[in-house]
Amino acid sequence: MARRTLAGVAALAVASVVMTPTVAQAAPPGNKDVTAVLFEWNFNSVARECTNTLGPAGYGSVQVSPPAEHIQGSQWWTSYQPVSYKIAGRLGDRTAFRNMVNTCHAAGVKVVADAVINHMSAGNGTGTGGSSYTKYNYPGLYSAPDFDNCTSQITDYRNRGNVQNCELVGLADLDTGENYVRGAIAGYLNDLLSLGVDGFRIDAAKHMPAADLANIKSRLTNPGVYWKQEAIYGAGEAVQPSEYTGTGDVQEFRYAYDLKRVFNNENLAYLKNYGEGWGYMNSGVSGVFVDNHDTERNGSTLSYKDNANYTLANVFMLAWPYGSPDINSGYEFSDHDAGPPNGGQVNACWQNGWKCQHAWPEIKSMVAFRNATRGQAVTNWWDNGNDAIAFGRGNKGFVAINHESGSLTRTYQTSLPAGTYCNVQNNTPVTVNGSGQLTATLGSNTALAVYAGKSSC
Repeated sequence: MARRTLAGVAALAVASVVMTPTVAQAAPPGNKDVTAVLFEWNFNSVARECTNTLGPAGYGSVQVSPPAEHIQGSQWWTSYQPVSYKIAGRLGDRTAFRNMVNTCHAAGVKVVADAVINHMSAGNGTGTGGSSYTKYNYPGLYSAPDFDNCTSQITDYRNRGNVQNCELVGLADLDTGENYVRGAIAGYLNDLLSLGVDGFRIDAAKHMPAADLANIKSRLTNPGVYWKQEAIYGAGEAVQPSEYTGTGDVQEFRYAYDLKRVFNNENLAYLKNYGEGWGYMNSGVSGVFVDNHDTERNGSTLSYKDNANYTLANVFMLAWPYGSPDINSGYEFSDHDAGPPNGGQVNACWQNGWKCQHAWPEIKSMVAFRNATRGQAVTNWWDNGNDAIAFGRGNKGFVAINHESGSLTRTYQTSLPAGTYCNVQNNTPVTVNGSGQLTATLGSNTALAVYAGKSSC
């Protein structure tokens, strides 16, 4: 779970990922497993991006920020303090949400909704959709008996009861063991399903018992819906991410933490057995990322501010067959609390602070690479013992990454059929000879990626 401190009474909600027991899907629906997380983009902007970029690039899904009515305020974390389950937040109303889902589906892109169901708000006032509320009283939805008895903040992550019954950064903690609460949450998720949503990211999953989440999921109109849970790993903590794999995917935070360390301070050669070989959860139930909206702010992972290290880490993630990748796409910030530019409206990428990492050419081009190499094992691994690596994906693709301070020229052995391919990292032709070899020069902090079916640039 994310641990945050927020200024004043406003507190942040944690992102969590959850999973389903009987018919859990081990990857996002469909055969394209890359999700673009358009953090705090409004629904109209998401719809346009599905048509213009996500669909054509091969993204399988788009994750949208929480759609429920929330507390007022410009800060991004207000989205994580719901006050009702109406679709009436900063990012758009019910009509805009429905139109976004339909537009994305028409572009071949599934929609995953960030679902905040562990808690409600802190404080009191009027929500973004006009609903009046006080902490523990949300008229027509919840009242004091629907919340856990512990009304103090979580302080001890080695104590399961403290983690799952007390309040995450002061937010009213729902008693998800209660039948009424379970039904109300399922009602909200079923409403989103009725609008065509294909999956959920369960925020702060770690703060809810796995059995409670399994019960809620069983009440859905599609109990096998894609479900990824935010459960942050902590050594020695009472609640472990692996508890949640029965209901769906779980986000593997260690993957992102370790990528930061390797790309910043260690050797890329160490990545040869990245994944289960590093003690992570099974690939089939793991959601992975280089960064997310929490970690780019708290510094625990790489972020857009890390430039080439960040770009190359995303290239590696998309090329490497472990987990289901999320590409974080947010906006520039110096104030960690700052909300989205223009209230979430994106008129164009790379303007008004929108970073659009999902559309960076080096990252976007790897989505098609991943789709083309799906199901292929790692082959022909090479490294120089330091910061240059290369590997194939069966006879479908090949990647080389030069994270050294100078350029590198060498001949690589691949399993690719002879022919001409396009290096999608810089749109230049690459020739593979009859022995499966290719020769290339890579500048410092650049990569090469070729795959079957992409012969011309």
